Amino acid sequence: MFYLLHGNDEFTCREQLKKLRQQGNFEYNQDTYTGGEVDLTTITATCNTLPFLSDQRLVVLEGLPKRRRGEDASSSDAGETKETPEKSSKTKKGKKGSKNRSESRAGFEKGLAEYISQLPETTVLIVLVDEELPASSPLLKAAEAHGKVIQCTLPRGVALETWISKRATSLGVKITPEAVTLLANFIGNQLRLLANELNKLATYVGPGATITAEDVRKLSAQVQEARIFDLTDALAQRNRRKALDLLHDLLIDGEPPLKLISTITSQVRSLLLVKELADNGLRISQIVTATGMAPFVAEKAIRQIGKFSPAQLEGAYRQLLATDAALKRSRMTPEMALDLLVVNFGNG
Repeated sequence: MFYLLHGNDEFTCREQLKKLRQQGNFEYNQDTYTGGEVDLTTITATCNTLPFLSDQRLVVLEGLPKRRRGEDASSSDAGETKETPEKSSKTKKGKKGSKNRSESRAGFEKGLAEYISQLPETTVLIVLVDEELPASSPLLKAAEAHGKVIQCTLPRGVALETWISKRATSLGVKITPEAVTLLANFIGNQLRLLANELNKLATYVGPGATITAEDVRKLSAQVQEARIFDLTDALAQRNRRKALDLLHDLLIDGEPPLKLISTITSQVRSLLLVKELADNGLRISQIVTATGMAPFVAEKAIRQIGKFSPAQLEGAYRQLLATDAALKRSRMTPEMALDLLVVNFGNG
């Protein structure tokens, strides 16, 4: 049996892979390979090997080789990247050049697709690709003809809210529409993160109980951090009225003032770092790698840094440190200290 899991929803793809692993009794007959690190000959040889003391062998290929520069994503040709006469002559010079030449993505995909019809009945082959394959993909056509295609696409809008509700139900709890909206709006379709948050919330409320918006605000650090990002957004836009409203909402929900100061300080520190890296020409993916930030945090920071000059960010950072010190020394009430921070934020 051949299964092709593909799409931009990496989390669901891997959940499906886990389910497929559990369906068979493969015992020690399980092999997992990473695309680009193994050649087609090795995969087919493994598939052709009879299972030992078991009815079936499981072979998993996670990913496909990376496309070469200039290789078309929809290419389904024989797989040899077109070469100029100059490149061809360089490749043929000496055994070393020939040996180091790797298999192209298109060639690998076509070769694997042609092999699928010869797959032994004793082998279950699963190919997982973290991207949506085009209709012209020979691997997709082979799966449609000789196997099963499981496409996993990230849900958006109503589909995302439905996903959250169904996930809660699968955990043995209910969830209110307000709680669903909070999670969908502030976490988005980061399904792995959503799943973790729902697991935590389900454990907190207990079997058969209902997750409420209050539970989400209380337990989901991601939601609270996103709400504080909204506060920082309002400050960046110099919208003091909106910032004060958001601030008081967070305080009413029980957010500790010192924690608010700490989170906003951390965000401003991140803005300073992201602004420096962006000014040095780093792209968002490079910034994520360099800082270790979650991608959605880096994206929010990129959107915000254009609203501040370096001097304003440094001034805001000093204000935050001063407010933190004032709160710890009880020189003023938390509400007054935070109100003054909002009014004076970014001046200077």
